Amino acid sequence: FTPFSIFFSQNAHPNFKHSQRHVVYSHDKSFDPKQEERERLRESETQKTKKMAWRGKLSQNLKELRVLLCQSSPSSASTRTFVEKNYKDLKSLNPKLPILIRECRGIEPQLWARYDMGVERGVRLEGLTEPQISKALEELVKVGESLKA
Repeated sequence: FTPFSIFFSQNAHPNFKHSQRHVVYSHDKSFDPKQEERERLRESETQKTKKMAWRGKLSQNLKELRVLLCQSSPSSASTRTFVEKNYKDLKSLNPKLPILIRECRGIEPQLWARYDMGVERGVRLEGLTEPQISKALEELVKVGESLKA
């Protein structure tokens, strides 16, 4: 039988469970049913990498990064989550950059960047979501780039 005759035959073997897509393309040895999904995932990873490329530039544009937060207050919840999810990646991409996490009861969450010549910029993080905190950090990195120019 050819793949097409097996698929359309009434007398096909009862254990024949290939989907129509697999059967139709089974004559094409280069066909990989998951190739399209892998390509889509690769494209999304490439886009993610481009969006996150600024993370590797932290140490080029900053001298120090400080995160101030409260260990228990609801206003610091998204900041705590941001630190838990992103600290490891930021530190692995910028091993020599001091990234200081300062916890203090009742403090409003803040992000401080120190640049060359002792210049510092701070951002209040209260009420911001994780993506907004990431965007705020990206903006601080861009400030560092502009200060170098």
